[in-house]
Amino acid sequence: MRTPQHEITTPAPLLRPDGTLTDAGWARQPLLDCNLENLRFYRLRFLQWLRVKRWDYYAVFTPTHFFSFTISHVGYLGSIFAYTVDFTTWTHQEETLTVPLGRGVVLPRNSTEGESLFDNGRVRLRFCAASGKRQVEVHWDGFGGQALNAEMTLALAPQHESVVNIIPIGSKRFYYTRKVHCMPAAGWVECGGQRHTLHSERNLGILDWGRGVWAYNAFWIWGSVNTFLPDGRTLGLNLGAGIGDMRPATDCALILNGRVHKLGVVHYDYDPQDFTRPWQIHDDDGRLELTFTPRLDRTAATDLKLLYSRVHQLFGHYNGHVLSDDGEKISLRQQIGFIEDHRARW
Repeated sequence: MRTPQHEITTPAPLLRPDGTLTDAGWARQPLLDCNLENLRFYRLRFLQWLRVKRWDYYAVFTPTHFFSFTISHVGYLGSIFAYTVDFTTWTHQEETLTVPLGRGVVLPRNSTEGESLFDNGRVRLRFCAASGKRQVEVHWDGFGGQALNAEMTLALAPQHESVVNIIPIGSKRFYYTRKVHCMPAAGWVECGGQRHTLHSERNLGILDWGRGVWAYNAFWIWGSVNTFLPDGRTLGLNLGAGIGDMRPATDCALILNGRVHKLGVVHYDYDPQDFTRPWQIHDDDGRLELTFTPRLDRTAATDLKLLYSRVHQLFGHYNGHVLSDDGEKISLRQQIGFIEDHRARW
């Protein structure tokens, strides 16, 4: 018996005039307009923007590397960061730029169109969403002692489905997220003095787009797989837990050749004292059975007392299987992916 979940199918505003959500659940496309101007959770409305979290995160998987770029604004500061992972050596490099009050950070209203931008002269990240594609441009002087540069185009056909969730957090807080998997990626990335050429038939990109008002104490799990099956189809997995009230719908799904096959509640058995031990992952409906074996623990921590963030993002291999909506059993064998445990006070 599959877990019941509410699917949103009708376009609407995200927030009513009183600041409450018009709906909660999941959708295959971003149908709700992110009208954050209707926020109503503080009497002094100008203080509300200090609690709003917004980010655009793009990443690309190649057989040998992972490249990730983020522009974010968490209300009282901006966070611009990039990191690269080398799967041949299981090492990574990263750099984060913190911007008080998020000065210079530009993020669009919705995930469907617009420009995300940060440029301080030394660091420039520009993401452009347009019909049928996403463009990612990066120039970061001094990254890893050299430079990080990228020009990428991620194809996103209108019929390609996303994992979209509107998750309540208490009465007037929420998380509106869109995860797009398996976007064919073309272009190039330069880092560590090497140029990596991306080919759309071999490389896949992802988008993690988020907008919301979170509780001060937050915890979430996010895992992702993006790959080509032997028959040429694309396979993505989005795994998640935490954040808020996921009774209307989880954010877990199989994305098979651009179509979402929704999964219910997923459980994660892992050791929070040693994240590098294997994780056992399964769902309530008997559709998902995975073992994730970490090879690299990318740990990023910020502790400014009132502001705290600590993420263990594990890169490694998934083994197991997942069932599609029509019962097709799809096996994963030594498939590279990641999963993270993130805890924050923000």
